[in-house]
Amino acid sequence: MALQPILDRRVVLVAGKGGVGRTTTTAAMARAAAASGKRVLVTEIEEPATQAQSSLARMFGREVLPTRPVLLAPGVHGCMLSTEMGTERFLADVFKIQTLARLALRNAALRRLLHAGPSFHEMGVFYHLLHLIREELPDGRPRFDFILVDMPATGHALALTGLPDILLRLVRRGPIAAALREGQGWLNDPHTGCAVVVTIPEPLPVTEALELVEGLQATHMAVCCMVANRVPVDPFDEEARAALADILPDGPLYGKEELARIERARTSLERLQKSAEARVIAVPEFEADGREAVDAMAAFFLGQEFPSTGGLP
Repeated sequence: MALQPILDRRVVLVAGKGGVGRTTTTAAMARAAAASGKRVLVTEIEEPATQAQSSLARMFGREVLPTRPVLLAPGVHGCMLSTEMGTERFLADVFKIQTLARLALRNAALRRLLHAGPSFHEMGVFYHLLHLIREELPDGRPRFDFILVDMPATGHALALTGLPDILLRLVRRGPIAAALREGQGWLNDPHTGCAVVVTIPEPLPVTEALELVEGLQATHMAVCCMVANRVPVDPFDEEARAALADILPDGPLYGKEELARIERARTSLERLQKSAEARVIAVPEFEADGREAVDAMAAFFLGQEFPSTGGLP
């Protein structure tokens, strides 16, 4: 099973540039993990400009995700990581009374002060995630033993993973510092937290993915694997490719561009496998999109044919 080494972690950040299938990969990993017996929570980070829609929610038949976990599929809960929810949880832990936290956040002057603070957005999201990591079942087991975060754009991803180091230089004691160190303990310990970087086998996306890996490592975030998505099937071996190169005429030809794309994918994938220290999972191109693509990729992660026998749960 392709995901087996990742399933031992509690928190996995799924990162990558837009357009590479990061959200589809996140949803597929959630479905595959649930089918493997994990209690899964899949999350995305609140973006004020796109609150009315959610690509991740649509992968599970919804328009948006709430800020509290809801059941999306058997074994899979989902929610939005929200600045306001994280701040409310933090203030509730400080004041010890939930009502006081809500009253504090209704104060317009305090809200303006908090929003003006550096890294306020990331700190709220960070604490919301920490609260979800802490949640337990009545028997003391974690409520969610596998938490996936569909990360936003690269810069925002690095802002979140780099947050503890930055703020701990300014705030060394008190409840904020304690929360940062606790969250840092989950994310930066490679046994409990890691990142999955998603890309496609094209020269520029591979370059950007390798740069993202360097950025994550600089923030002490381990990269446990890279997903090369939409890898086209190559029907030719080296001898056949050489023979084709000799007989194909110059200029446009039906199917020639597809051959060139296959060749770019092959060389890009080889470069990724040679340059990346992390394991590379090459996911084939599926003739599906949306929720069907999620099912196809989940089946691939589980080592099944698509459609899988009896379907995914």
